[in-house]
Amino acid sequence: MSNKKDYEEKIGIIRTIPDEEVKSPYIPVDIFIQEGEAAYYWANKDRVELSRAGLDEEIIDDVPKRAGACREAQSRWNRMFNQQKDAEMEWKLKSPVAYDLRNNLLHDFRFAYRKDSYLSSRVSAIGEDAGHSDMIQDLNDLSVLGKANPEPLKAIGFDMSLLDEAARISDEMANLLTKVNGERKSSNTARIIRDKAYMHLKEAVDEIREYGKYVFWRDEERLQKYSSEYTRKINQRRSKPEEPESTEDVPGIS
Repeated sequence: MSNKKDYEEKIGIIRTIPDEEVKSPYIPVDIFIQEGEAAYYWANKDRVELSRAGLDEEIIDDVPKRAGACREAQSRWNRMFNQQKDAEMEWKLKSPVAYDLRNNLLHDFRFAYRKDSYLSSRVSAIGEDAGHSDMIQDLNDLSVLGKANPEPLKAIGFDMSLLDEAARISDEMANLLTKVNGERKSSNTARIIRDKAYMHLKEAVDEIREYGKYVFWRDEERLQKYSSEYTRKINQRRSKPEEPESTEDVPGIS
């Protein structure tokens, strides 16, 4: 069965895992999936011994589906995460230009309309608030205000094409901000599903490892098959004493 089909078959169960019980993976997900599939391989070989000790064989048989669903969930989260980062990068590149245009327009409008109390107050109101959404609205408001009152702007040599540019950029940045926020929300949802799929797989793997350690407690070689190689290597690296620094080039030390 494909990862996609495993995901579609398991997503209903995965979603039932309470959000408050969700924990982020403690090792890289791709590595854990491989370890889960390795646990299935050894449990399948040792099926008789493990089932005799009380392990439900359905748990063994369900591991490949759980692993496939987790792999698909990881891929979907990766895709959403990358889309979110792309949208955020595009916003980071384009937003300074939009803010700069808004600020320049406010500067020109304040000067052009300085002798008209009504228009001057309109410009002040537009420039009051801050934030991305306000910047987007400001650009469109300034475009509308400028087109409705062009003569003072023309009198100071203002480039009237900037009014169309402001409206265009306002629309572009509104769509981009919606995309950034939407991708962020989608990415977060995809991450939660990935974490739940990981927990669903971990539940089965932990059960298999628990029985494996119980059954093969006197068989050191077999026992290692029911533990995390990744965690074992990390622990070995942490327990390894640090080598003393070389003293060859340190004055006064021989």
